[in-house]
Amino acid sequence: MPARQKGRRSRAARLLAWYDRQARPLPWRRDVDPYRRWVAEILLQQTRVAQATRYYERFLDAFPTVERLARAPVGRVLKRWEGAGYYARARHLHDAARRVVAAGGFPHDAAGWRELPGVGPYTAAALASLLDGEPVVALDANGLRVAARWTLERGDARAPQARARLEAALRAELPPRRAGDFNEALMELGETLCRPRAPRCSACPVGQDCRAFLELAEPGSIPVRRRVRERPHVVAAVAIVEHEGRWLVQRRAPRGLLGGLWEFPGGKLRVGEAPSDGCRRELLEETGLDLGPWEPVGTVRHDYSHFTVELHAFRHRLRIASAPAVPGTARWVSRKEFERLPRPRATSKVAALLAP
Repeated sequence: MPARQKGRRSRAARLLAWYDRQARPLPWRRDVDPYRRWVAEILLQQTRVAQATRYYERFLDAFPTVERLARAPVGRVLKRWEGAGYYARARHLHDAARRVVAAGGFPHDAAGWRELPGVGPYTAAALASLLDGEPVVALDANGLRVAARWTLERGDARAPQARARLEAALRAELPPRRAGDFNEALMELGETLCRPRAPRCSACPVGQDCRAFLELAEPGSIPVRRRVRERPHVVAAVAIVEHEGRWLVQRRAPRGLLGGLWEFPGGKLRVGEAPSDGCRRELLEETGLDLGPWEPVGTVRHDYSHFTVELHAFRHRLRIASAPAVPGTARWVSRKEFERLPRPRATSKVAALLAP
C-alpha cells in the first residue's frame, strides 16, 4: 500500500463519507427491519439492483411480515417470485420463514443466519453486520472486485487463497462501529463506480489508495477474469393439448431447476429427432397420452444463466367428450387458471403464441 500522509483520513473513513453523501435511496435502506432486509439480501444474491427493486416491492405487498410468508402456500410464494428467476430462493425464503416463526424471531449473529435455508456466508455476514453491528466482512462479487483492485490481487479473486487474502485485507480496515455501512459502501462502490468494465476511477473517493488505479494503465484488468464457458444450447419440443378451452399442464418436481413451477409437457429432443416426433414422444413419456396430429404454433427462445433453450411448440385439439385422465402432477386448466399458476418465463412465452 502507498504510504499515508500524517493526519490523512483512512480509506474506510473516506469511503464511508462518500457513502453517506451518495448512497442510492434503495427501498430496503429505509429501515433496519430484519424481515425486509433479509428479503432484499436474498433477492440481491442473483438479481441486479435495478431489477430487484420491483420484485422486492411486489413480494412485500403480498407478504408484508414473516408470519404472513410462513403461512402462505408455497405455490403463492413462487407466483409472487415469478420473473425474478432462481426460484430456489423463494422456496428457501418460505422454508426459512417457518423456522423463524417457530423460533420466535430472527437470528442475531452471522452463525445464526447461516442456519437458515438459502443463507450463505456473504448474506449471513451482511445481515449480521447491518442489523446487529457484528464486525464481520461481507464479501460479494462487488466487494471482491473492489478489494482486488485496492490490493492489486493478480490471482483469481474467487479462488479460496485469493479470497482469503482479500477478506483479511478488508478485515484490517473494517470500522467496528460501522461494519454494516462499510459492507454496504463496498457494494455501492462496486455497483456504481468500480464496475467490472470501464471503472470510473476519476470519480472514486478512494482512488488514491487503489493500487490498480495508481500502477496500471487499465485498472479494469483487475481482477483477472476467468474464461467463461459457452452456454449449452438445448432444443426441445412442447406439447399444448387443448380440450374445450382448457390446457394440459404439469408441475415440475419441487426441487431442482424451476422446481414447483407449472409448464406444458415437453422436453429435450433426441439427436436427429424431428420436433413434432419429440413432442409426441415426450407427451407419451410424461403423461401416458399418445396423441396426434400436431399443429406447429411457433418457436420460443429463452436464455437461462447456464444454458439457452429453443422450444418448438405444437398444439393438439382433443375432439372427445371427456378429457382423459392424467397423472397426479398434471391438470387441465382454463387460461384464467393458467395465469394464476407460477410458471417459468419460457412457458409464458409459449402461451403468448396462442390466440386468447
